[in-house]
Amino acid sequence: MPSHHRASESRRQYQLVADRIRALIDEEELEAGARLPAERELALQLGVSRPSLREALIALEIDGRVEIRGGSGVYVCALPAGAGDAATSTLGESPAELMQARVVLEGAVITLAAARVTKAGLQRVEEALAAMREEHASGRKPVDADRRFHLSIAEMAGNSVLVDMVGTLFDGRHDPIAARMSGQVESTHTWQAAVGEHEAIYRALEARNPQAAAAAMCSHLLASHGRWTGEPADGSSKATGSGS
Repeated sequence: MPSHHRASESRRQYQLVADRIRALIDEEELEAGARLPAERELALQLGVSRPSLREALIALEIDGRVEIRGGSGVYVCALPAGAGDAATSTLGESPAELMQARVVLEGAVITLAAARVTKAGLQRVEEALAAMREEHASGRKPVDADRRFHLSIAEMAGNSVLVDMVGTLFDGRHDPIAARMSGQVESTHTWQAAVGEHEAIYRALEARNPQAAAAAMCSHLLASHGRWTGEPADGSSKATGSGS
């Protein structure tokens, strides 16, 4: 198989959508300062989902091709010197796809963990949760404690590969697009909601209830995705309120 074909297949969805927006700008000869169609209209015009469109627009903003002005719209910027179609290749995975992967993986991991709960393992989860509460109460974003919480659950499943996978997917929140999305919405209120969701997960683990634990984990991850994008990962409805 030719290498250029493999490279095309590996391009992420938001990169493909970004390519189409670039083509639209070029085809319509939109100059710097021109306003793109409203998000809903642009998504319909391109035939893509609004979450994919948002990711593509953020990628283009990071690349300096557009400017997103809250409450006003998206405006074309002058083409940066040396800019090319491959510029978005360093921006990481799609936040929506990362969250979908976490729902699948961590839903299965916590089911296994709930069947293998130990006193020591449960204590590590509780300590991470207590650290989340303390950091939140002090006005800090409890990202590190949040990470320990999820890794502690994976450790109870007893599989080091799963622990590594959970950590890798969690760290995707630091990729440029995901970081931009979460930074726009994270607040004391959203972290308060996230801490409450983690408490529900802990209670289900404490009760050694695999079904309730998996449901609480999936509910949390979908709510977290909704806080980032305005829609849960399955696209079924809107959500409000970050935390991972």
